Amino acid sequence: MIIKKFSAKTEEEAVVQAKAELGGNIVIMNVKTIPGKGLFGFLKKPQTEVTVAKEEENERYPGGGAQNKAAEEANLRETFRQVAKAAGMEKGVREPLGEKEKFSHAGGIDIKADDRAVPRRREEAADENHKLLVEKLDSLQNMIEKKLQSEEEAASETPMEETEENNEMVRFLKLLYDTMLDNEVNEKYANQIIDEMEKNVRENQPFDHALADVYQKMILKFGKAVPIEKDNKGLRVIFFVGPTGVGKTTTIAKIASKFRLEQKRKVALFTADTYRIAAAEQLRTYANILEVPFRVIYSVEELRRGVQDFKNYDFILVDMAGHSPQNPALRENMNTFIHGLEEGIEKEVHLVLSATTKYKDLLSIVESYQDIEDYRIIFTKVDETMTLGNLLNLKLHTGAGLSYITCGQNVPDDIEIFNPQKTVKQLLGGKN
Repeated sequence: MIIKKFSAKTEEEAVVQAKAELGGNIVIMNVKTIPGKGLFGFLKKPQTEVTVAKEEENERYPGGGAQNKAAEEANLRETFRQVAKAAGMEKGVREPLGEKEKFSHAGGIDIKADDRAVPRRREEAADENHKLLVEKLDSLQNMIEKKLQSEEEAASETPMEETEENNEMVRFLKLLYDTMLDNEVNEKYANQIIDEMEKNVRENQPFDHALADVYQKMILKFGKAVPIEKDNKGLRVIFFVGPTGVGKTTTIAKIASKFRLEQKRKVALFTADTYRIAAAEQLRTYANILEVPFRVIYSVEELRRGVQDFKNYDFILVDMAGHSPQNPALRENMNTFIHGLEEGIEKEVHLVLSATTKYKDLLSIVESYQDIEDYRIIFTKVDETMTLGNLLNLKLHTGAGLSYITCGQNVPDDIEIFNPQKTVKQLLGGKN
């Protein structure tokens, strides 16, 4: 008999592991929930532990073949006696006195089969015996599991009592953890941060040291902002992509205004969004106000000609058509433009996302841009949400750097380079 334990997030996942290792012919003997381990284990999701058993073939048929059925029944009766003995029920079991004698379903009271009983009654009695055996095995297994659990708990206990300072530290870190979840930091990443903290927390460590440690770790996870910069190597083409309705065109106008008015850069505005007339007209209006060139491009060839026409400029900002993750045609069109530039032309891609979008939807969106080798992220509508957890979630999920955030409709004022220190402060419950 093989008995093993398997742990996973759910019972179904643990059973899948068991079947993968032992095969399909297994019996689930016990299922229990295992709490998270460690000083901050209560912050982690519990695991499900499943104990399974499998009878090996050489145990089931020692001689090999169906002719050993009588030996199998004898083994079952012997197993039953052993189980009953371990469970304190040995007095209710005794050896049968004859071939026709069977155990009753009452548990230990022998009954003689009537000489006129049909074979069917024998089969029913055998079924009852098997059910009774299973019940007793379950009872014994539960007793064993409880004993093992108590031994594990005793082994994990330390002789030193938990100090008041440790209690305070646990409560303090739980407060930070809850604050991150309230700001919609994904539980997976919040647990990672807490796990890292658990390794560094020292006895009697002041709270401000622990807070500074969390603060620095989260800033490092965001990394340095990666805005658009001029490196004096010639023209740079900047593509802005993203779903519809996130404020992509307005964001381009804000960035163009910063370059044109504050840095005195030479900027041209292109749009490949030929599906929405209003978007093209909006960008044309901004171009007229800023007194910069504007073009509508319908093909890669027109994009290449525009690059040649403005090769002495600093930037060409290209507004790509927004599309949903479920529109492969528009996605393919976008890829054609981005990968259609000639060799030697510097380019960047900025994925524009709304901070108000649900995390699950954001994952679907970034999945549709996986063909782009490298991109940066701009978050818009930061002023329209109370939680900024998605900024950290997307950074850790994609590995892409954050470049800008926007916080209003005013051009050019309501845009700023992403500030990781400011964002982390908000995620930990601070004020702007």
